Amino acid sequence: MSMTSPAHRAQRAPGPTTPDPHRWMTLIVASVATLMVVLDVSIVNIALPQAQSDLGMSDASRQWMITAYALAFGGLLLLGGRIADFVGRKKILLIGLLGFAAASMLGGLALNPGMLFAARALQGTFAALLAPAALSLITVAFTDPKERARAFGVFGAFQGGGGAVGLLLGGVLTQYAGWRWCMYINVPIALVAALATLPYIRESRAAGDRHYDVPGAVLVTGGLVALVYGFARAADGGGWAAPATLLLLAAAVVLLTAFVVVEHRSAHPLLPLRVILDRSRAGVFLANLLIGAGMFGMNLFMTYFLQVNLHYTPVQAGCAFLPFSVGIIATTTLGAPLVIRLGPKTLMAAGSTLATVGLFWLTRLDTASGYAGEVLPTQILVSVGVGLFFLAGPNVALSGVDPHDAGVASAALSTSQQIGAALGPALLNTLYVSAVTSYLTSRGESPGQTPQAMRLEAYLHGYRIAFIVAGALLAAAVVALLALVKTPKSTAGDTAAPDPGH
Repeated sequence: MSMTSPAHRAQRAPGPTTPDPHRWMTLIVASVATLMVVLDVSIVNIALPQAQSDLGMSDASRQWMITAYALAFGGLLLLGGRIADFVGRKKILLIGLLGFAAASMLGGLALNPGMLFAARALQGTFAALLAPAALSLITVAFTDPKERARAFGVFGAFQGGGGAVGLLLGGVLTQYAGWRWCMYINVPIALVAALATLPYIRESRAAGDRHYDVPGAVLVTGGLVALVYGFARAADGGGWAAPATLLLLAAAVVLLTAFVVVEHRSAHPLLPLRVILDRSRAGVFLANLLIGAGMFGMNLFMTYFLQVNLHYTPVQAGCAFLPFSVGIIATTTLGAPLVIRLGPKTLMAAGSTLATVGLFWLTRLDTASGYAGEVLPTQILVSVGVGLFFLAGPNVALSGVDPHDAGVASAALSTSQQIGAALGPALLNTLYVSAVTSYLTSRGESPGQTPQAMRLEAYLHGYRIAFIVAGALLAAAVVALLALVKTPKSTAGDTAAPDPGH
């Protein structure tokens, strides 16, 4: 779920002298291929409670079903876009599709949590290849500006609707076929897309020397993994002061610092520091990360509240999430005139504030809470709020960027949200587990022998703590936007193409 992608450097690649006769088929194949990337974010939210029960995941480790995918996708997206540009976008799309299918099959066959988490990481790795390759192919296939605009509109509709489809499909599959089919469903989609790629999609590559910043990719991904694993160990291994937790967090700091040093010295950096040193752009990237963390964390605990506390079936839970997807789609589709009328900074700050209010609304949860009084108002407020941010964010993040850096800037915007999607659930789940344990301990209860009513009250206490922190993350995003983003002139014409993750 993000806004832009590495494909923009493909816009400068020389196109064919005549229009690609199969360009509309290219659009369909690329849209369907990247639809899986979106589906696999929302579909697992509904499947997670059943998968946790089936595989015996601990509460502390369950967030890896989400974060393993987001970490691999976000950590490797920049590198994946560069590989697709130089190796060949059609070739990399095929590799990504087949690899995604294989990883999905592995996830469906998982015998234990570790096997499932590894499969999810592999899915994210291949998603980081296929998503930028697919969008690049669309950019190259459509050389006429009007046709390209229509193509990106269709592509955006696929991605926008993907979240809603994933929620419904996840509910139906989980309830009637089992959570494993939320993995298996990707296999036929990927194979059909791969078969259609062979005859209909034209190969394309970017000109220039091939340089891959593999050290940068390894350092940033390793640092993020250590950070998330440190959060998980804090919940599962003795708290924040435990030696293993401190060692992992220290390793994260060292690896991420080394990443900055490598990027500063590299002749061909994965993320040129000049892209993020612009004050306004840095403000949007930081806000995007914080919003991604709060939003994905909210979805994790809302899933459990609906299915565990309110006893919703997976199908009912999927339907209950629909207003959230519809709100984002409606806001990003209908709100474009507001960018010019109010300006992107005002719109982003207002939207983030609205989303913050929505998340703090959930701190009212108690045993009498229901869908209409707490969940629905939150979904409306947060979806409209983040929709306004997603609408205006690219205007600032991509405004004034050097054409040579357009691709990496748009990729960094997408990556920042994926990193938030990985860090948010990990951090909030750690705080949730600690809150539930403290709640039960303070009442003299043993977590394994607690009456059902007391357990549900403890869960509610944990949810409230998680939602307070998630709301604080969004409030921090508002502060970052107000403090860092300068008020620019309208840059609506600079808005980038839709991306594969949103």
